[in-house]
Amino acid sequence: MSTSPLSTAQAARAAIATRLDEIRRDAGLSGLELATRCGWHKSKASRIARAKTAPSDEDIRAWCRACDAEEQAADLIAASRTAESMYVQWRQLHSDGMRRVHEKTLPLYQRTRHFRVYASNLVPGMLQTADYATGLLRSITDFQGTPDDVADAVQARLNRSRVVHEGNHLFALLLEETVLYYRVCDDASMAGQLRYLLEIMSRPNVSLGIIPFTARRTVWPLEAFYAFDDAQVAVETLTAEVNITAPGEIRAYLKAFAELSRIAVHGREARESIARALVSCG
Repeated sequence: MSTSPLSTAQAARAAIATRLDEIRRDAGLSGLELATRCGWHKSKASRIARAKTAPSDEDIRAWCRACDAEEQAADLIAASRTAESMYVQWRQLHSDGMRRVHEKTLPLYQRTRHFRVYASNLVPGMLQTADYATGLLRSITDFQGTPDDVADAVQARLNRSRVVHEGNHLFALLLEETVLYYRVCDDASMAGQLRYLLEIMSRPNVSLGIIPFTARRTVWPLEAFYAFDDAQVAVETLTAEVNITAPGEIRAYLKAFAELSRIAVHGREARESIARALVSCG
């Protein structure tokens, strides 16, 4: 398994750079000759070829034109756009607040049949209460310095979370036990959140597992990730969301999820873990 959720985006960018450099070599051009034909400084062609600079659509067109390979430009531009969309900074996503992001992802949630979620630091969004979500989104807004639309974003998150109660969706969720103790809201709100977890566990379409502090690890703690059927995995880092669609990478995350499920406790033992955390709320 890759050690970094950024690996897919980086590999995709590197593949574009490699293909462009192959086109240059197939045309029998040196890097300097290509840069001259494109009207660039020689360092620009080198940086693109080494994946140090992401090429724009026009850069790709100029590169292919210079190599008499214009027929390849459209496919390369499409692949480059896909590579760039894999890694999106939170500040970019939240540039006009967080409500829009929740509304934009609603269709993905609605069409997903089987959710598999690993939460290493927070209660998953679709299980958050309004008070918990308010505390969390307030902290994110303050940290990122992005526009304050917390109240609207919380409502949009709750609207998106209706998939837990409506439609034909299955949820398998794994929480590190530490998640039950992290305070992103006040004690009373945290207590309400934990009680909601106990309530939601009774739903036939929800499987909630807790990975104990003391579990013998066969998979180390990872960044939080959301698997949407077998089609996409979203990985959350401090600064960005990484969207993975490569089948091999998706299989790696689903394998990790299966291993984490094996060391998690479910049913009565999971309820006992949540109840212990509830006592700590006072």
